[in-house]
Amino acid sequence: MQKILIANRGEIALRVMRTARKMGIETVAVYSEADRQAPHVRFADQAVCLGPAPSAQSYLNTEAILAAAKATGADAIHPGYGFLSENAAFAGAVARAGLTFIGPGPEAISTMGDKLAAKEAVRHYDIPMVPGTDHPVEDPEEAARTAGEIGYPILIKAAAGGGGKGMRIVEQASELKPQIERAMSEAKSAFGDGSVFIEKYVSGPRHIEIQVMADTHGNILHFFERECSVQRRHQKVVEEAPSAVLDPELRERMGQAAVNVARACDYVGAGTVEFLLDDQRNFYFLEMNTRLQVEHPVTELITGQDLVALQIAVARGEALPLKQEDLSICGHALELRVYAEDPLNDFLPSVGRLDRYRLPEGPGIRVDNGYEEGMEVPIYYDPMLAKLVTYGQTREAAIQKMLEAIAAYRVEGVETTLPFGDFVCRHPAFRSGAFTTHFVRDHYRPELLKAQREGEATLAARLALRQYLNDLETLHLPKP
Repeated sequence: MQKILIANRGEIALRVMRTARKMGIETVAVYSEADRQAPHVRFADQAVCLGPAPSAQSYLNTEAILAAAKATGADAIHPGYGFLSENAAFAGAVARAGLTFIGPGPEAISTMGDKLAAKEAVRHYDIPMVPGTDHPVEDPEEAARTAGEIGYPILIKAAAGGGGKGMRIVEQASELKPQIERAMSEAKSAFGDGSVFIEKYVSGPRHIEIQVMADTHGNILHFFERECSVQRRHQKVVEEAPSAVLDPELRERMGQAAVNVARACDYVGAGTVEFLLDDQRNFYFLEMNTRLQVEHPVTELITGQDLVALQIAVARGEALPLKQEDLSICGHALELRVYAEDPLNDFLPSVGRLDRYRLPEGPGIRVDNGYEEGMEVPIYYDPMLAKLVTYGQTREAAIQKMLEAIAAYRVEGVETTLPFGDFVCRHPAFRSGAFTTHFVRDHYRPELLKAQREGEATLAARLALRQYLNDLETLHLPKP
């Protein structure tokens, strides 16, 4: 493997390129017209424009990506995450073009991309699953019968999607018909497949995921867990590793369950198995993400492993250089997704020009970043600017480092989730570890964040006034 084309943009493209460069592998960037001046374009050894800004004409254009690989002599494609990373047809097209896809095979992607097929695949391994349907539901009457059998509340989920799209919580029977119709319509619009399934809604769960890596020699490892319960609109914002609530025995059981999920679909490469953990410490298989996760840096920091390097090694046909007993948890890591979103306005995207953009630095701080000062944040893509990651020997130290890093981050021109991250890290529920996926619903209100920010501004003004008066006194000047 001499040259890798990264079929993505922003911070993940740069993340993959940096590891490839360390391994002596050349890289090819692809970009849309909106990203012509993006850092990942300049960092790569070669760069090819895919087309206009809209994703369908650029980052989702399989033919253009394969043509770019052929033109530059790339022999492998890394999909990053998002875009085509979990597209079985794309993985198959890459293979048919004679290129190496740095990820699982099309069959594994297809199986795990369909939540119903995924449940069927893992059923033989006695992995706990939330009660619900084992087939797509399109008839509201059938949905009503199923809901009555498993009991309300229930969760309606798109069979072919994720990211919270096509998902509805139904508290009582009278809400079912309109909610299932909305879920089907949203799923059809987002994924081209309106089928949904119904499962028991687990009240007050935690979202725990296990990182796995598998090679072509039959070796499958787990790299422990990540806690991903702080979410907005069913999408993660703050992640950490390890979880504050798992003990060694539960960690091992969940790790082995994740390994079995990977084994169930003959998995190869990096993947993440997601579980719900209820308040009785029962865990249930949720889904498998057949790609590198956004939050993979926290796992890298607590294990000392480069997951992208392992992905590349596995794709080259090498055996994993580790055994399960070689892996251990050291310290604690925290990640905040820095989105160009306004937490005071329901986390709506905040596009515009980055008039000021300065990153925090120092020991225990890692920023996987995709932007520079002066750049425009385009409306066409996910609004994530960067991932702010901190590390400490203890969870408390990692949280404190995160607060310091957030304070040192400088962004002007767009609103970001940095203030929300500060709010989370200061909240007693988060600091105690006693929180669930309902953290935002139960604890966050825009007015609370606004009051916190106004309080900080008042304190800063008072400190500035005190310093000013002290300076006057030192200089023996009259006070105003």
